[in-house]
This record gives sequence, structure tokens and C-alpha cells, in this order.
Amino acid sequence: MNKSTSPSFALLIIDIINDFNFNHGDMLLEHTKLIIEPILKLKKHMKEKGFPIIYINDHYDLWQADFDKIIDTCKNTGNAQLIEKIKPQKDEFFLIKPKHSAFYGTALNTLLKQLKVETLILTGIAGNICVLFTANDAYMREYQLWIPEDCIASASKEDNLYALTMMNHVLKASTQKSGDA
Repeated sequence: MNKSTSPSFALLIIDIINDFNFNHGDMLLEHTKLIIEPILKLKKHMKEKGFPIIYINDHYDLWQADFDKIIDTCKNTGNAQLIEKIKPQKDEFFLIKPKHSAFYGTALNTLLKQLKVETLILTGIAGNICVLFTANDAYMREYQLWIPEDCIASASKEDNLYALTMMNHVLKASTQKSGDA
């Protein structure tokens, strides 16, 4: 099968550049540390296959899709190492979002259509909020979904499991671990 007729994938990395400066942010930071390596392995695999990597992030009142500025705003002693490991590279896409869903008020859907993406791999935080809302909007736009259970984190493990269950049962998303596919 040639590349033009094969299914196209995109890896979305949601809200991973984060200051964790909110209620239960310390818990989310601890859970986020566990998903960084699986995301990085998946990112490396996707890049080797030539599929796009798209970071989509809160704007932290900067309203500029400049990841260096957002990193400078978010970086602190608790998250600095994490951000350095996972930060976007210059050849990757970076979009900002005004609300929970990566689709709401962004150019994401237009970008995905231009790239001829059919399947989205959703990773990032928080699994029970921004990843879930993005998955819902992607499902309504008829994208296939893979949300690896080892690549999303929420403040509580129970909330994360509930979100994964909902995305699997209601949105027909695969939730296989990143190394299983």
C-alpha cells in the first residue's frame, strides 16, 4: 500500500507544558512523571514513521503559540526536568488552546485535514479533562482514536481510569498501552 492510501496518524501531546500550580497540581505532577518515557518512546516511533507530532497547550494568558515563552512561564523547580525532556522540537507543530478541548477555538481540525490524518493518538494531561474533551470532539469529527493508558495522567488514578473507560466504551477509542500496538 502506498503512503497516499495508507491510514495517516498524528500524535497529539496535550498540555504537557504545565506549571502544575493549582489545586492537586502536585498529585498531577507525580502522575505525569510516570507517562513521560512512554510518550517519548511513542514520539520517537511516530517521528521515524514520518507522522506529525502536534503539541497543543494552554496559553497561560500569553496568547502566543510560542512554546519557548510558555516554557519560561511554566518552568519551576518541580517540573523543570520534565519539561526539558518532553518539550517540542522546532520541526513539530505547536498550537495553543483557549479551553479544555484541543479542537475548541483552534486550527487543529484544519491542520489535521490538510495532513490527511485519520487516526489520532492522544497523550498528555489531564486525562479526565483536556484529553477526554479532546477525545470527545475528535470522535464527533469521526477520527479513529488511540489513547494509550500509559500516556495520559490525571490528578487521581480513579479519575484517570474512569476517563479511559469512558473513552473506550463511549468513544470507541483503543486504550492499549503504547508498547502493545
